[in-house]
This record gives sequence, C-alpha cells and structure tokens, in this order.
Amino acid sequence: MALYAAYASNMDPEQMASRAPHSPMRGTGWLAGWRLTFGGQDKGWDGALATVVEDDSEQVFVVMYDVPAWDEKELDAWEGAALDVYRKIRVRVQTLDGDVLCWLYVLDDYEGGLPSARYLGILADAAEKAGAPDDYVKDLRTRPCKSLGD
Repeated sequence: MALYAAYASNMDPEQMASRAPHSPMRGTGWLAGWRLTFGGQDKGWDGALATVVEDDSEQVFVVMYDVPAWDEKELDAWEGAALDVYRKIRVRVQTLDGDVLCWLYVLDDYEGGLPSARYLGILADAAEKAGAPDDYVKDLRTRPCKSLGD
C-alpha cells in the first residue's frame, strides 16, 4: 500500500471512507516547505481549486491514508488525474515518528484565483474533523475567497 497525503477536502475521514473505502487513516503530519494555495478555475466549485506549491517558509497540514491500488484508481477518478486536472508527486511528510514518504495530488494549472466561500468552508471543516490545530483551521476560514456572483 502507498501512503497518500490529503491536504484539501479528502482530509475529512468520512469523505475518504466514501471515496476510498479500503484506505484507513494512518495519521497526520506536516508538509514542510510547502504552501497551500489555489489555482485554475472549476465551474463545479465556482472558483479556484486547492493545490500546494513549494515555499521554504510555510507548511501544510496533511492526513495520511494507506491506499491500495484499487482505491487509488477511484481517487484518481475523483481528482481528475486522468483528465490532467491534478497530477501525483511524491513528498516527505513530517510526523512525530519521523519523515514518511507519501504521494499527493497537485493541480496541473496556474497558481492564482480565489476559491469559493463554499469550497473554502469545506476545506476548513475537513481540516477540523481531521484534528488540525485551531490556528490552522482559523487561517483557512479567514482566507480571501469569493462569494456567489463575484
């Protein structure tokens, strides 16, 4: 099994259980040297999509899941990997037990744009359910976003 590091709505254990039912949560950690940002444009979410980019001064909270090949295919479909919306890369995640090698999805599009308020709220709720620190969740909830009609 390969460890998947979720940083967006897949941090929500209930969502992951429905998308990848054979992929148990294995813990949480930090993607050091990376920054959560948004890019591209998605009509379904009415705004930019979550992604991560390298940034030495930042870190991103992640939830790690053990994902077997059959669940990985399902996740690829959910994330639009076959449509080149997201692509997979390998990263090191810092945990209390040391660094762990994981894979994650990054947006295959430009950085920039604002997420919708609805999408940002889903990400913040997912981080909260996964046990992210309060200040991390608060930062998500107070990020710039656009409301419907913007």
